[in-house]
Amino acid sequence: MAGHSKWANIKHKKERADAKKGKVFSRLAKEIISAVKQGGSDPKSNAKLRLVLQKAKAANFPADNIERNIKKASKSDQADFYELVYELYGHGGVGILVDVMTDNKNRSASDIRIATNKKGGSIGSAGSVAYNFERKGVIQVSKEDQDEESLFLWASEAGAEDFDVTYDFFLIVTKPETLFEVKEKIEKKNIKCLNATYEMIPKVMVSCNEKNQKANLELFEFIENLDDVDALYHNMADLG
Repeated sequence: MAGHSKWANIKHKKERADAKKGKVFSRLAKEIISAVKQGGSDPKSNAKLRLVLQKAKAANFPADNIERNIKKASKSDQADFYELVYELYGHGGVGILVDVMTDNKNRSASDIRIATNKKGGSIGSAGSVAYNFERKGVIQVSKEDQDEESLFLWASEAGAEDFDVTYDFFLIVTKPETLFEVKEKIEKKNIKCLNATYEMIPKVMVSCNEKNQKANLELFEFIENLDDVDALYHNMADLG
């Protein structure tokens, strides 16, 4: 299984920023509300809610928070949330995907326009950036909990597509449809999975000069701090 080391390092830094902002839990709360509004509060008959609850469990989302958001979704005055993906071009031809979940599409669109007006870059047309990314399942395992060689073998046997290493984590990459199946097989080996999520992995990285790197980092940070933004993916290489 070939590595995505540059992607892994980028994602590692992004994960740390997200953990501080609590955006993972915020996104899960929105997804629970949206799933309940669309298909009801019973996960047995609501496949979308069932998947969200699997994601919530994988992210250690508290059970009382799940119940609270399911009840919240049942209220008539609770707005629904929309999932949007903005495709942008950064400095030096870097591609950017921005995952948004919002109850106000106009506000989100305005926020993205303000970001590019202030920090540069441009908004692309549908498909202009997304074609260079692949949706994958990604499982995190702490380096402290497991031997790399053993985990690599077990991940391969469980059906993983890829395996990579960051500063603190081993990353197991799967097909989107087998994410939770692979996670369950890994956990049967008494391995604790810290997180299991869907991510967008770039197929081709773009190298930038120092000036464009700095400008892009400022653009990324500005966008990530927007209230409706849940995740940002890009294909800029050589962050260092």
